[in-house]
Amino acid sequence: MQQSTIKIGLSACLAGDKVRFDSGHKKSNFCMDELANHVEYKKFCPEVAVGLPIPRPTIRQVRVGDTIKVCRPDGTGDVGPKLTEYGKRVATEQTAELSGFVFCAKSPSCGMERIKIYNEAGTGNTSEGVGFFAEQIMAHNPLLPCEENGRLNDMHLRENFVMRVYTYKHWQTLSEQPLTVHRLTQFHAQYKYLLMAHNYEAYRSLGNLLGTFDGEDIQTLADEYILGLMTALKKPASRKNNANTLMHLQGYFKKSLSKIEKQELRDAIDEYRQGLVPLYVPLTLIKHHLKVHPNEYLAKQVYLDPYPNELKLRYGI
Repeated sequence: MQQSTIKIGLSACLAGDKVRFDSGHKKSNFCMDELANHVEYKKFCPEVAVGLPIPRPTIRQVRVGDTIKVCRPDGTGDVGPKLTEYGKRVATEQTAELSGFVFCAKSPSCGMERIKIYNEAGTGNTSEGVGFFAEQIMAHNPLLPCEENGRLNDMHLRENFVMRVYTYKHWQTLSEQPLTVHRLTQFHAQYKYLLMAHNYEAYRSLGNLLGTFDGEDIQTLADEYILGLMTALKKPASRKNNANTLMHLQGYFKKSLSKIEKQELRDAIDEYRQGLVPLYVPLTLIKHHLKVHPNEYLAKQVYLDPYPNELKLRYGI
């Protein structure tokens, strides 16, 4: 799957930039030492962008009546409106080239969820807020894969995020040329088993969507399709669904493998299903058999190589 350079939005502190309130940073080792070898980053620090200095007083979300401020603990210096406006401007002017975004968790500007909202007296809080900047990016770009640095420590969430980034980039590349039903169908065919592993119902419904198209509005079809695809891929594939998908892939070799080879592959899939080995073990066997017994349709399946193998993301799931 040849693509141009993948660009990802990134909270600047995660890149190691010393832009936090205490002149520090929160460098993400995964983002900067591993994923950075395969993507380019576009860095954002909303606080600095709206004029706050480095270092600066702590700011947090504070509920005042029906309004939420982003201000100092004493209620002064509200920058909420500025953060919202900056977020809208970035979301509408600078995200079209992005294929993903990694935000800094717990930040009143960049956190995706569970941000603390304090009461006016500062004596209590609830974890129900969304960062003012992140909220605008996500609201204006519902297809854009987004994740927080803390959640990327979970191998399943990490793998899922990177997979969605590469999928979305593939779609962006496809959309650079006029879309046709044939091109959409070819695209869908490549994602058949990836979809099956994540959401079998979506796999069937999206195939039916393309198969019953009446030819009137290709853009509406494309919009509905990609929304369905990105939504379906948002939840990490379960071990059970992956194992079932692997069994479908095994079926392509039923006439070409020896009895011993078939049993070896069945055992690898079963061991994965039981949690004894990671996903890359049965996949490595399948890709080996595919080299020995080529199958053009199977070779195009994104499920086999959804991102660079050098990232080793399937070693931990």
